Amino acid sequence: MSRLTSGFWVDAYRMRLEALGIPVMVVAKGDATAGAVLIKLNTLDGQATLYHRSFNLMTGARVWDVLVSGTEAEVDGSISKQRSFDPDLWVIEVEDREGRHLLDDPSLA
Repeated sequence: MSRLTSGFWVDAYRMRLEALGIPVMVVAKGDATAGAVLIKLNTLDGQATLYHRSFNLMTGARVWDVLVSGTEAEVDGSISKQRSFDPDLWVIEVEDREGRHLLDDPSLA
């Protein structure tokens, strides 16, 4: 999360989404200082996409990439698997029929 702690970034992300009326909840609270963050985008039609932070190998920039996309059950299974070996992991669920997640917003980088 660049120089911000995970907990601070999660709080800022939640506030930004809530200001736009986009429902968001912390499903699993991770380590406040260094826990990785997964974002589950639930489009409320039985489908979901799970995002994680990674590095763009060409530019070195941190980007949000799709970890898995499919049915909500498939995405939840992937989250369970990730949490089984990383108990410090944050899981944030965003519910938006339009698929808005704001992860491409530069102010949240």
